[in-house]
Amino acid sequence: MALLVLTVLDRRGPLHGYAITSHIHNLSDALRVEEGSLYPSLHRMEEAGWIKARTIKTEHNRRARAYEITAVGRRKLGMEEARWRSITDAVDHVLKHA
Repeated sequence: MALLVLTVLDRRGPLHGYAITSHIHNLSDALRVEEGSLYPSLHRMEEAGWIKARTIKTEHNRRARAYEITAVGRRKLGMEEARWRSITDAVDHVLKHA
């Protein structure tokens, strides 16, 4: 989940939780990020220093926490992307050569 959330925040800028889940869903019907797993993940990422949060008013004039990727989060994103590519390359290799 961290890879998806950090990527969205890196490319889209600060977003509140619902906007993060909506954006991921809009990009892929196959990927679902449930709010019950998103918010604990956001809190863990914030504690790790990968993201920071601030209170904003939404487009519907409601208060929400907007999350933004940090420099530490960008470094983590780079590591997570590299790890993901390594795993998918390994799986692809097995599928082609099994």
